Amino acid sequence: MLLQQLLTGIELRQTLGSTELEVHDFFFDSRKVSPNSLFVAIHGTQLDGHQFIEKAIAQGACAIICEHLPQDLQDAITYVIVADSQEALAKIAANYFGNPAEKLTVIGITGTNGKTSVATLLHSLFNKLGYMSGLVSTIKYLVGNEVFPASHTTPDPRQLHSMFAQMVEMGCEYCFMEVSSHALVQQRTAAIPFRVAVFTNITHDHLDYHGTFAEYIKAKKLLFDNLDKDAHALINTDDRNARVMVQNTQAKVKSFAVKRMADYRAKILENTFEGLQLQIDQREAWFRLVGSFNAYNLLAAYAVAVELGFEKDEILQKLSTLAGVEGRFESVRAEKTGKTAIVDYAHTPDALQNVLQTIKDVNQNHMQGKILTVIGCGGNRDAAKRPKMAKIAADYSDKVILTSDNPRNEEPQLILDQMDGGISLDQKFKVMRIENRREAIKVAIQLAQPQDIILVAGKGHETYQEVKGVRHPFDDREEVRKAFQLFQQ
Repeated sequence: MLLQQLLTGIELRQTLGSTELEVHDFFFDSRKVSPNSLFVAIHGTQLDGHQFIEKAIAQGACAIICEHLPQDLQDAITYVIVADSQEALAKIAANYFGNPAEKLTVIGITGTNGKTSVATLLHSLFNKLGYMSGLVSTIKYLVGNEVFPASHTTPDPRQLHSMFAQMVEMGCEYCFMEVSSHALVQQRTAAIPFRVAVFTNITHDHLDYHGTFAEYIKAKKLLFDNLDKDAHALINTDDRNARVMVQNTQAKVKSFAVKRMADYRAKILENTFEGLQLQIDQREAWFRLVGSFNAYNLLAAYAVAVELGFEKDEILQKLSTLAGVEGRFESVRAEKTGKTAIVDYAHTPDALQNVLQTIKDVNQNHMQGKILTVIGCGGNRDAAKRPKMAKIAADYSDKVILTSDNPRNEEPQLILDQMDGGISLDQKFKVMRIENRREAIKVAIQLAQPQDIILVAGKGHETYQEVKGVRHPFDDREEVRKAFQLFQQ
């Protein structure tokens, strides 16, 4: 492909050399550069790609995209200066793969909690409606019926547009994707014409990256700022920041809510460990998902389908058949003892409170047992939420075991110390610290009595525990099952 074709739609500040040259491929990692390729120098979170321009040229790059010229220029190389290399990378990726996103109806879901559930529900719903579609989520990527492991919530532009191209080739008509705040700030989604964008909610998270809550909101808002006038924006107006998201959007705005009036509204009629009875658009339906937070997820999926022109009764009927998302309020029960464990990905204060509130509500109405919570916080992430999460666990639980999550490169005991700081003196008696997560799960199950509920929070669908840069096999669900077998009496 000619370099000038790859540069279609990009605002160029300066060009040194010819754009008529043939480019075989493009890269933003200098280690992967091949002969006659284009290297895009981007400012990463750890390193600046401009430092590796010479290395890229040494490995065969014939053209360079950059925001400022290197000190030493080489005559045989074409240099293209742009305002934002990350945005340019996204557009180059789209051009390279033939702009496949334009051939799909792409729905983006952003927010702190609920992204995975809404995206997965929509993917399953549209399959039930008879449409082949793609899924880009935290748990996995789906291209038609092919499953690929997820590297990021929203992958880099090259991987993203490569998947879009595969989706088109396989006959997919829709793609449902989670859109992370990191991806929005890093312009990974800059070349995607979203048809529908959904805002689920926003609470304190990722402040290790964004710095302040205001910057985090600003990042999420970018999805709606960039919608065109033919797109649809769906916002959860039970969240007080919902209207901020669409202040500058050109899209058609619709609201959904459970607690207040909205364009799409759900009323919770019954909430049990077996499922939810909801009233949506004056229609009653039973759903297999559990918890008030899932009322929002189901409502968001319903609203998207209606906005895309599908029939309301059929949408509700198909939604009512869908199971919960892997690692989200996933129930594991010991039949012999009557003990129940809930494994959930809750790793933010708001998500943890939602899950515990649901357990408490259902427990009071049906089970009358105690709540035991096993909770940790990830290393190298927002430390400000650690004491908050420990406090929420203590406020809602009869027993709390603070343990390790994915400590990554931090010391587990330091993370536990910070969590411990959120526990008040009058709650200390019901809180234990067991660094080893496997042992923590065992102790919780051993302490639990019949009818008690054990919440194992933070990792959900993950099948590893990351310690000092190494991922060790670890699955909360498997550990719960093993512990149930160990303590069968």
